[in-house]
Amino acid sequence: MHVVDLEQAARTVRDHCGSVGGVPRVVTSGNFASPVALLGPLLAQLPTARLHALNAQPDLPLHEGVVPETTFVGPGFRRHPRLSYVPCRLSMAPRLFHGPLPPDVVVVHTTVPRDGRVSLGLEVNVLPAAVEAARARGALVVAQLNPRMPWTFGDAELSVDDVDVGVEVDAPLATHVTGAPGEDARLIGSRVAAEIGDGATLQAGIGEVPDATVAGVLERRGLRVWTEMFSDGVLALERAGALDRGTPVRTSFVFGSQELYDWVDDNPRVRMLRTETTNSPAEIARQPAMTSINTALQIDLFDQANASRIGARIHSGFGGQTDFTVGASHSPGGRAFMALRSWHPKADVSTIVPLVDEPVTSFQHGAVVTEQGVAWMWGRDERQQAHNLIEHAAHPSVRDDLREEARAMGLG
Repeated sequence: MHVVDLEQAARTVRDHCGSVGGVPRVVTSGNFASPVALLGPLLAQLPTARLHALNAQPDLPLHEGVVPETTFVGPGFRRHPRLSYVPCRLSMAPRLFHGPLPPDVVVVHTTVPRDGRVSLGLEVNVLPAAVEAARARGALVVAQLNPRMPWTFGDAELSVDDVDVGVEVDAPLATHVTGAPGEDARLIGSRVAAEIGDGATLQAGIGEVPDATVAGVLERRGLRVWTEMFSDGVLALERAGALDRGTPVRTSFVFGSQELYDWVDDNPRVRMLRTETTNSPAEIARQPAMTSINTALQIDLFDQANASRIGARIHSGFGGQTDFTVGASHSPGGRAFMALRSWHPKADVSTIVPLVDEPVTSFQHGAVVTEQGVAWMWGRDERQQAHNLIEHAAHPSVRDDLREEARAMGLG
């Protein structure tokens, strides 16, 4: 790895992309760990480029020649006129870099080097596969070396030999401190928490419902974490003594408070794994009593969930929902929960609908949980599933209409 300044790094990327022909593909860290300070000057040197990032945030520099490309749409790419959305389960997204979406440049956000290595810190995800694909095809790997990035272990660690160019940038990390969950979220979370016993494995994400669920299991013991991402809720579990001390906390990326980042820094209890491992349905299924908690925009009377599209326009994508729903369902003692409000506050509509009219993200869940109650799905016939959704999950104001629709579809 050659450590250079921003200007030299930008020129190196420009010269490399000029030799590859066509529109170069730049793969970068997504979510809340994008190396924005480095990406700006690099992309400014490229008249055209495809920028591939997962769950991109609004601070990414997208000039008129940049095509935002992703398998999971974040707020930075959502509704972008040039968006290139590639439908793909997250467990399979890393394969794209060795096939139809080969990288020409990979830009990562890492720690500063130590002992001949750097760490990807808070964001591992699809990046190891992107770096490997770059190395295999002679593409360029560039790192933003940030002394503030926590050092994490596992698949986060890279040899400096796998990085061509490094740029030292002392930049603050994006942080997030959640507020107290609302009443609906607390009720939903408590209903899910009541179904989680000692020794279960949790998929713990970010948001009101996961936070409320975690708050309800602080008295459990021997809990494990196998998840795509986690936030401060895991730190609360650790401090409460709820986690199995003999099992690492395993995840693919982390987002939360500075206090959380201080905890994960150099912490052997935290194991960062690549996406094709954390999201592998087979690996998820091996976790004891795997409890997956996901959400959706709509769920219909056939237990089909739309978590991806609004009015036929892509809103997010499959993400890890399909992977974890399938994996948890196959786990010994595992269950896949769908947790959502019965009424969408912004759209002012019921989230339980007769039949989703958008592409389905997942189906065959263990139970659907709203503030109204728990509607058990697994092992019930389709009429009982529809009945449970109407009577235990749907908002009371739409139950009569749903009953009528159920009868018309042969579910009454």
